[in-house]
Amino acid sequence: MSNREREVDLAKRVKVIEWLKTEVVDQVARLLKGIWEGNQAKIIDGLASLISSVYILGRRLGVSFRSLDEAIMDKMKKHREEGHQLEDWYGDISALEDHLRKR
Repeated sequence: MSNREREVDLAKRVKVIEWLKTEVVDQVARLLKGIWEGNQAKIIDGLASLISSVYILGRRLGVSFRSLDEAIMDKMKKHREEGHQLEDWYGDISALEDHLRKR
């Protein structure tokens, strides 16, 4: 690969990362709008789009899907062990851990 081709590839990678960052922000806005409207379909679409954009952004930044999954599991375990309020009140942390383990 020539020096020029490497520069073009680097520019392309940077542009994709910047685009993905704007996608994450856009998906958060869409999710919040869906919540504001009380529209379940928009909420689900916003959440799914946000999660997929974050996974792909992570991959573009050199983070494997597996590493991200493991980091999420570690974070949930830590929250549960520290008595996070969402776990204490609703059991959300252990529910997410169970869901991720069963995938």
